[in-house]
Amino acid sequence: MELRTLGYFVAVADSGSVSAAADVVHVTQPAISRQLRQLEHDLGVDLFVRSAGRLRLSAAGRELLPYARDVLRRADGARAVARSYAAGRLERVTIMSPTTTLTDVIAPFLATLEPDDPMPTVLESGPRDAHAALRGGADLAIVTERPPSSLAGAPIAVLPVWAYVRDGHPWTGSTVRLGDLVDETLLVLGPGLKPRQILDHALDRADLVARDVVECSHPQVAQALAAAGRGVAIVTDDPRFDLRGSEIVGRDGPLRIELFAAWEPEHHAAATLAGLAERLTAFCVERYGAEVAPAR
Repeated sequence: MELRTLGYFVAVADSGSVSAAADVVHVTQPAISRQLRQLEHDLGVDLFVRSAGRLRLSAAGRELLPYARDVLRRADGARAVARSYAAGRLERVTIMSPTTTLTDVIAPFLATLEPDDPMPTVLESGPRDAHAALRGGADLAIVTERPPSSLAGAPIAVLPVWAYVRDGHPWTGSTVRLGDLVDETLLVLGPGLKPRQILDHALDRADLVARDVVECSHPQVAQALAAAGRGVAIVTDDPRFDLRGSEIVGRDGPLRIELFAAWEPEHHAAATLAGLAERLTAFCVERYGAEVAPAR
């Protein structure tokens, strides 16, 4: 069974006669008649009732018609996808990102997309590397570790790790020293998440130990507890609950988290993905200021 023959069948069903269908598909009437007879022979049923030069769908023909339409529609879709691939276009893009980045960076960035940009699907990723994210179905992975040389990638932004406190707290200035944090109750994320790893590494480097650490399941939970006066939230996301943030300065300087974009270098739309990564960097600079721009 060929797609072309199914197309002739649908054309005759819609037109009501071979002659009318021949004008639609630009094929001679004898050729269409032969193809229909061959289709009926292959299927073992009559698809039309032939009477006085007119064709009327048989019961079998009526059953087959919606399936034939669906097959032709899917074939047209496959051709369109193939043409997009061949031209390096991307109709849809799957982006995988950590929770905080998804909420504070990716989602606001999506609001700036143009009508001719690919339709995005955004997936939340756990603490996984770029390879794992791309194997998981992402076209573009946003990660907190520099992608390996086997992948294409670009730095997106360098963002602060914040110490969030309620308004009126003495630390509502621009910075707080790491040594001043250790006597506070620290509301932190799990050890598998990058903000916690950055904090732990800075404490180790400074030979410091936090007096009281409370692990939170989500950065917004940490901020909510800080808003309730239960401690200092150590997170990288944007402020909520009217909290005030201070940048944390450790032994090696301010605590920072780096964001990178990664994609497969052989991806058919690699140039489009590189363009999205570049636009994402520009968006972060516009949103947070020139100080978050990564070193190139």
